[in-house]
Parts: sequence; structure tokens; C-alpha cells
Amino acid sequence: MTDTDTTPVDRPAGTVVRRVAIECTGYVVRRVRESEQVARWRSVVTYRARKAPRDLARLVWFLLRGHGRWIAKAWHWATHGDLRADVRAARLAGDPQARREAQEAIRADARARWAKLGIALRRTVISTAVGLVVLILLRLLEMVFDRASMPGWLITLYQVRDFLGAAVAAVVPWVVTLGPVGWIVAAVWEGRDRTPGAGWLTQPDRDDADSWVDERMISRALAHLGIAPLNAFFKNGGELVYLTPARKDGDGTFARVRLPLGVTADMVADRRKTLAANLGRASLETWPTKGDEDGVLDLWIADKGKLGGGAGEWPLLHDGTVDVFEGVPFGLTQRGLVINAPLIESNWLTGGRPGQGKTSAVRTLVLGAALDPTTELWVFVMGESPDFEPLAPRLSRYRMGMDDKVAADAVQALHDLTEEMERRGRTLGAQPGQPPKVSRKLADRKGLGLHPLVCAIDECHELFQHKKYGKRAEELAVRLIKRGRKYGIILLLATQSPTKDSIPKEITRNISCGVAFAVADHIANDGLLGAGRYRAGIRATELRMKTDRGTCVAVGLTDEPYELVRTFYVPFEDGIDLVTPIVARAMALLAEQGRELTATGEPDTEEPPVDHLADIAHVLGGEKRVRTQTVLARLAAHNPDEYEEWTTRDFVAVLREYGIEPRKSDGNRVIRAEDVADALTRRAETGREADRDPSGSQGVFPPGSLTQTPRADLEKGGSGTLGRGSRETPETPRNRGARGQGPGSLPDTGGGGGHDD
Repeated sequence: MTDTDTTPVDRPAGTVVRRVAIECTGYVVRRVRESEQVARWRSVVTYRARKAPRDLARLVWFLLRGHGRWIAKAWHWATHGDLRADVRAARLAGDPQARREAQEAIRADARARWAKLGIALRRTVISTAVGLVVLILLRLLEMVFDRASMPGWLITLYQVRDFLGAAVAAVVPWVVTLGPVGWIVAAVWEGRDRTPGAGWLTQPDRDDADSWVDERMISRALAHLGIAPLNAFFKNGGELVYLTPARKDGDGTFARVRLPLGVTADMVADRRKTLAANLGRASLETWPTKGDEDGVLDLWIADKGKLGGGAGEWPLLHDGTVDVFEGVPFGLTQRGLVINAPLIESNWLTGGRPGQGKTSAVRTLVLGAALDPTTELWVFVMGESPDFEPLAPRLSRYRMGMDDKVAADAVQALHDLTEEMERRGRTLGAQPGQPPKVSRKLADRKGLGLHPLVCAIDECHELFQHKKYGKRAEELAVRLIKRGRKYGIILLLATQSPTKDSIPKEITRNISCGVAFAVADHIANDGLLGAGRYRAGIRATELRMKTDRGTCVAVGLTDEPYELVRTFYVPFEDGIDLVTPIVARAMALLAEQGRELTATGEPDTEEPPVDHLADIAHVLGGEKRVRTQTVLARLAAHNPDEYEEWTTRDFVAVLREYGIEPRKSDGNRVIRAEDVADALTRRAETGREADRDPSGSQGVFPPGSLTQTPRADLEKGGSGTLGRGSRETPETPRNRGARGQGPGSLPDTGGGGGHDD
């Protein structure tokens, strides 16, 4: 076609708009029809239409049963059914007094009912009579007088009457029409299926259909456990009371059930496998335990397959620090939440069969504590195991082996901890306000020596069963567990033999946190978690060897009765070592904080002991006489951390220890420079004589004072260990960690890893 053959055509605008609207409407309709929600509702409507005859029959049955229940309730009320039950119970019990009291209660209740009925009838008759008289009078007045000529209050009364009459006339037809409908609805509601969680109107295509658990399913599962009182309860039409309805709880469902008479939570826990089968779960996924009362069942049911995976990567694997007062990331609970393991004011007992993860769990705790630069770490491994070898650079004491020397060093460490506990008690008592326990603020003060101190003993049963040192180790450990928690001293015990012979009962009774990996029997279970735990349904015996490696049952970690924990695992095995980089980070944190590990038993080079006599000589400043108060003020300005809290009494007590007495001058107590110089000379001569004495090995210590500040208290040397040097030990990969000691760490008495191998 040529340009001359083409002619423009004008299209109406309405046609274009109509076509666009049709296309848009078709697009929207297609998207709605293809949407997932519409498809879901379409399937539900189709399903309900297919089940309509059955649903109609159910509604008719509910209607009839509702009327039957109303009749039964009315008969029960009219015949005093609850009180008659008391009479029958008294008759069966053979208690005539209780029977007479119950019968008297029936007669009293009957008299009260007739009295109430008489009062109600009398009030109704009087009210009706008064209302009729008023209406008749108003009608007569209206026939005699014109309403317009009546007083205002009387006109208002007529208006109220007319309004009420119109309201009644308008409501009566609706009541007549809707009354039967409401009656039917109420009867259907009364006769509904009261089995909890009745799901006849539930969507049939739930995504979590395999994991979905409700009250109806729980009731059915409990009804088929084979418990005689429970069977009789359901046979008589009993309905369980759910104190907490089934609800989503992390990676599972939780419900709290009030069990009927004659049934305890322990009975249900004993049939755990049957209950799990009835719920379509594995035993590990079903946890029936005792609630606040013996008759209350706490039931947690895991979603299918949720407990099969591990805990994942440790949150502190690549970065981050720890405050041991807040806890250490330990694992995932059964609800899928990260749990911070409490260390401060806690002692741990961890155990299980070999190879189930107990040592790696303790190592995770020690690794977390190592990322707190204020924490001092001691580790003793009662066997040839390299699990803690990468942590040696961060450990103040580290011994590993099966010989008696390792056991002797471990007992010496426990002895040192008990002495440290006593020292810390005195230090706390000397602080302002006398705080009852170690806090983060006190732990950060280097001079006090109240930093957290963690002592881990792996395979502790070897120590407690040692022929020579076992009894002493038990006594010291029990003393530390009972009293050391508030002083920042923490014991981590691990064992694969949690029996009454290998683990003392006093340790199990007083331990704060019990952790049980897969164990063989109820004895080992209760030896780790506490007496009665197995009967209460808290059972590590259900954990499977190898399959559930790294999963444990723990008590004391939270406020819950127990936690099913999938512990974090930091690999240290052939070709994989993720522990060493974490230790390197911990050492970098120490350097960043200005702290370093020193050899056990050596003086703290970072903060040498304060020389009070030298400080007094320094602040005298060459003056012959200085007032006592002035010297004390100068000392506080010279070293606030040491002298700021000193009183005059403390100061005078220290002076007398060095043989210096304040003198009187112009009515004031003064310190003479010549007295201080003489004391320095005497101390130097005494030191030289001690050096010449071949029998002296501990040196001369300045005497202490009970009224001195904590730093002065540290100088007392009450345990007689401050002046001892550690024995020379060849540095080997096994014992090099025993030579280091963190800032403010405890003095070594020669048993903390300093013996020759």
C-alpha cells in the first residue's frame, strides 16, 4: 500500500478503555484464582461440601445431646447430686459422722433453696402488683384528664411508659423469631464434642500435619497407656483438665495436664515409650515429666526430626568475648534457643558413657571462660587425654596423666582453693558494706584477687577413688562446692563412671548444675542429675549411644525442671583444630587488658606487694615529724587503691607491727622520721640474717593485721605459701601450662604442677 491508499481511522476512546479494563480484570482474576490462599480455601470448601451430610448429622446429634445434658444438670441440681456423692463416699468409708454431716448438708441446702425460691416469688408478686397498680392509675388519669394539662413530671412518666411499651412491642416479634434459633444454637454448643482440640472443622492440608499435636491427640494417647485409674476415668466419660493447653513451644509442643484421681505423673513417665508410640513420636521426642505437683503432668513433644540435627557452630568460634558473670554459650535447648551456661555461683558435674561428648562439653565451658581475661583457669586430666592440650598456654595450672603425682597435684590444688576461699572470705569482709559475694566490680579490681577461678577435673572418679588421695580429695571438693560458690571459685567435674562409689553423695546433693549424656541405667542418671530425677521422667537413659552424641539432659542451667541440650562442639581432632585459634584470641585479650600469665608460685610482677614501711618513709618527704593524719592523707594520695580506705586505727596497727609508736608533739600524735629509718634498718638486718641461715627457706614475712585492707591481708602469708618458690620442672607440652599463673592467681605450695615427671 502507498501513502495515498492509507487513510487514518479514528478509534473511540471508550473502546480502548473498555479493552484495558477487561484485560486488567482478567489478569487480577487469574492471579487470585492461582494464588495459594485461594487454592487452600477452595480445597477446604470442597472438603467441607463433601463432608456436609456427616456434619449435618453431627449437628443434630449435638442438639439432642445438649438437651440431654441440660436435663442431667437440672436433675443433678434438683437432687443435690454433689452432696449425695459425699454421702456415698462416707458410707463406703464407714464414717458415720461424715455421713451424718453430709445428710445434714443436703437438708440445709434444700431449706436454703426453698427460702430463696420463696423470697424470689414474693418479690416478683409484689413488683408485679405495684406495676399493675401504677399502670391502672395512669390509665384512669389519662381517661379523666387531658395529658396536656398534666404536670411536667406526670407527662414524663407517661412518656417513659409509652417508650417501654413501644420497646416491648418491637422486641417481642424478634424474640419469638430468634428465640428458637438461639435455643438451638445453645443446645448444639452444650452438646458439642468436648474432647479437647476437636478438629472436625480444621483445615485438612496443614503443612505441619506430621508434627501437629493438640489436646485431643494427647487425651487419646493418655487413654491408651494401660493405667487402670486412667482407663476408668475415661470409661466413665471423664475429661482431662488442661492447665496449659497445647501450644507451640520452640521446636515442639508443650501442654500441662491435671491428671485424674489415682494417677501420678510418674505413672505416665514409666510408660514413656507407649505414650511416644501413641503420639507417633520417638521416645527421645516425648518428654513427660512431673510438674509442680505429683498430679500435674508437664508434657513436651518435639516436632518430628527436629532433635536429629546438631547445635551448629559455636557463637564465639570466630569472634566475641565472654563475661563469666553472664554465662557461656553451651548449646541449644529443646526449644531451639541458645542457652548460656551459668558459671558464677555454680558447680558442675558432667558425665555419660565414653565418647558421648562430656569432655568436649567441659572444654567448651573452659574455652568460654578463657575469653574472659579476668578468669584464671586450672585443668587436671586424670588420664592420658590430649583434649585440653591446646588450652595449655592459657592455663595457670595444667596437669595430665595417670600417675600418683597428678593426683597429688590435684589434691594440692583443691587444698589451695580452700585456703583461697578463706582468704577471699576475709577480703570480702574487709570491703565497704561487707558484700556477701563476689561481683563483677570486685572481680575487676586486680589488687583484691577476687577474679573468677575455674578448676576443671576430667575423669574425676579416678581422683575420688584413689587409694591414697581419694578421701582427702572428697573432703576438699565437698567443702568447696558448699562454700566456694559465692567467692568466685568454680568446680567443673567430669566423669564416665557416675556411681555412688565413684562420685561422693555429698557432691551430687550439693552440685548446682548436673549434665548427663547417654547413661546406662537409673543409678548413673540420678548420680548426675540428682536423686528422684529418673522417677520424675528426667531420663538420660533414653539417649542413644552414638546417635545422640553431643545431646545431654541438664538440670540447674535454667529455672525449668530440666533442659534437653544439644551442646556446641568446637572441633579438635585429626586434621581439624579450631580450639587453638580461640586460645590465641584469649591470649590476645590478656595482652590487650594488660594482664599476663606468670609462673605458679612466683610473685605477681604486675602488682608487687605493697611495702608499707617504704611508702611511709617516702611520704614523710624528709621532714623530722609529721602528724599521723597528714601521713595517712599523703599515703591515700600516693596509692589510693591501697590506702584510701585505711582508718587511723589501721595505720597505727601497721606502725606497731614494725615497732613504731606515734609520739606526742605539741598535743598532736606525730610520726618521727628517725623511728621509720630505724625500722627500715632493722628489717634489712633481719633479711640478711635470714639469707645466711641455711635452714631458712621461707624468708621473713611482715606480720599482718585483721584490720588491714585486703592488700595488706594478702601480705600476711596466712597459708605459709607466699615465700615458697616452685620446684624446677622441665618444660614439656604436658606440663608447660602448670608454670603459668594469671594476675592475682593463687600462690603455689609446690603441688600445683611443679613436680618432676
